[in-house]
Amino acid sequence: MTLRPQLDRTLYGDEHRDFADMVGAFLRDDVAPRVAEFEAAGMVHRDVYRAAGRLGLVGLQIPEEHGGGGQDGFLFNCVVTEQVAYERVTLGSLRVHTDVVTPYVLSLATDEQKRRWLPGMASGELMTSIAMTEPGTGSDLAGMRATLRRDGADWILNGAKTFITGGAQADLILVVARSSSGDDRRAGLTIVAVEADMPGFSRGAKLDKLGLKAQDTTELFFDDVRVPAANVLGEEGEAFRYLSSHLAQERLSIAVNSQAQAVAALDLTCDYVREREVFGQRLGAFQNTRFALAEQAAQIAAGQALVDQAMARHERRELAPPAAAQVKLFCTELHGRVADACLQLHGGYGYVWEQDICRMYADARVARIYGGTSEVMKSIIARTLQLT
Repeated sequence: MTLRPQLDRTLYGDEHRDFADMVGAFLRDDVAPRVAEFEAAGMVHRDVYRAAGRLGLVGLQIPEEHGGGGQDGFLFNCVVTEQVAYERVTLGSLRVHTDVVTPYVLSLATDEQKRRWLPGMASGELMTSIAMTEPGTGSDLAGMRATLRRDGADWILNGAKTFITGGAQADLILVVARSSSGDDRRAGLTIVAVEADMPGFSRGAKLDKLGLKAQDTTELFFDDVRVPAANVLGEEGEAFRYLSSHLAQERLSIAVNSQAQAVAALDLTCDYVREREVFGQRLGAFQNTRFALAEQAAQIAAGQALVDQAMARHERRELAPPAAAQVKLFCTELHGRVADACLQLHGGYGYVWEQDICRMYADARVARIYGGTSEVMKSIIARTLQLT
């Protein structure tokens, strides 16, 4: 497992390190040669998810009885995220499937729903997404306008969602919509599972983004989609509570990725400045280079300590939402600073897409937006300070 040498990471055991070696080999052999292909297509091809499923990477927390790895904790998920960053490749929308959607199904689905969905989710045959964000609402989850109305035993879903990661090829999408109205905007939200072949469901074109070119992101449209009662996830009207309880892991997942991407950017840049010659000497010999990278290394060490602490607390089921907001805020802001500093040291070559640092810089920007913007994270943290 790639680790910064100055960091003593006691979080992982031998089983995690062995797993990391296997994941790294898979990424180098089966994914790295195809990154340009995936970027051109705007998505990672499904055969990669099925191959990852055969290796056990897709269903890590899914019980063994449903074909998964049966892991009770989150650390193996973090290993996959880190290895993807260290190898400078992409697995598209897989992290949403494993780190965000799977916990909702595990905690809220009925036994019948689990039997229907979890085996395919574990194998990579049934890929999932979650649809919360709407045009005009952004991070304001309580402001959702998509509606659910009863029609006999079924629900009729209408509305639109946007910025949906994995939405272009998901087979099952957890959609959050308003099932009742009232003064409390947080009440009356319900989660329903929409299957790809349901009449009235359609997808917009993949959004052409600044970065994350191989991660399909799209708009989704629901026009009188009939959703059977058997596809309601959890209790009617309780979605906001469910979303709030699951956001800590989602934000931790983002922080783990940002921290690992910062590590990868620093490693890449250290290699580059050792070889690049400028004005007759190696770029790494200049004091400005050495000081710039030393500053990034110190900040990365702080970020690693913070994210490792959060990972350990999450394993103990003790990661509270404000703490998750802190680690998400710190690591995503760090991610952006490191990517910027490292691109600067690459000079003009850093602005060329064929260079890994260019893609890494573009990918870094959205980390401060998705999963709750940095401003939202600051608002959550500020509430704990009891300033008013």
